[in-house]
Amino acid sequence: MAEFDVLGVGNAMVDVIVHADDALLQREGMVKASMQLIEADRARELYDRLPPGIEVSGGSAANTMAGIASLGGRGAYIGKVADDQLGQVFAHDLRAIGVHFPPAPATSGPPTGRCLIVVTPDAQRTMHTYLGAGLELTPDDIDPDLVSAAQITFLEGYLWDPPLAKQAFLKAAALAHEAGRRVSLTLSDTFCVERHRAEFLDLVEHHVDVLFANERELLSLYETNSLDAAVDAVRGKCEIAIVTRSEHGSLIIAGGDTHVVQAAPVEHVVDTTGAGDLYAAGFLFGLTHGRDLPACGRIASIAAAEVISHLGARPEISLSRLIGAVA
Repeated sequence: MAEFDVLGVGNAMVDVIVHADDALLQREGMVKASMQLIEADRARELYDRLPPGIEVSGGSAANTMAGIASLGGRGAYIGKVADDQLGQVFAHDLRAIGVHFPPAPATSGPPTGRCLIVVTPDAQRTMHTYLGAGLELTPDDIDPDLVSAAQITFLEGYLWDPPLAKQAFLKAAALAHEAGRRVSLTLSDTFCVERHRAEFLDLVEHHVDVLFANERELLSLYETNSLDAAVDAVRGKCEIAIVTRSEHGSLIIAGGDTHVVQAAPVEHVVDTTGAGDLYAAGFLFGLTHGRDLPACGRIASIAAAEVISHLGARPEISLSRLIGAVA
């Protein structure tokens, strides 16, 4: 039996979440509902111009691991933080919810990364991200024993930028397959897909077993405006491909089958930050606990619905209680 259900590898950072209207996005040249990488000077400048908000530990794969823990799963995480206040907060938050996070803060180099998130009244989130210490992730940070101890190694597309982090990504995938484990990837954002389309296509076909993409990301990956065409293109490229479609639910593509999963009801959408991260958490929890694919999708939808009902990208109530009979 594996020691961990899921090992997340990603950009460790702290989320700074504020509410603002579209006028702020226009003033700051922010493209709505997108993610853009920024440098330290721009991060400081934008932070000073934002209205008051909340600061919580975040990062896509780390949010997924928080979801795994809330569902009652066993999770571990690899990501780089600095030996600074935000790095200490990040590590404490993750360990406090039961995620295994080996201590290895960087004692030199850039500070801990942060993601500046503007949530508009329509609940869309627009992100400007300073990766900071996350850029310093190297193959040496990938522990072979930790990878082999997890049923699934989950990798975030946001990591596919710095050359050394890219090597770390490939090392983790290779080690997982050598140990007979699965590899999962989330495409993360159309920004990532457009920058690395050819490499992502290769990853999906040759390195990934379980793929997560929202509809826009999948359309971008295969350069089509037709969802049917994109589904046909991804079919068979990996073992399982999941396409999330917001209020329209999700599609699970495996072999010749396509399972349609309805979105879980939400009384009021507050903040879509983390919806994809928590969907991945629910699906991977179900998959590592022997659930069939439709049940995995239902658990995932419930987890995503919880996180978009409040501000912030991590569960506020126990997901293990929410999933009930589905689990």
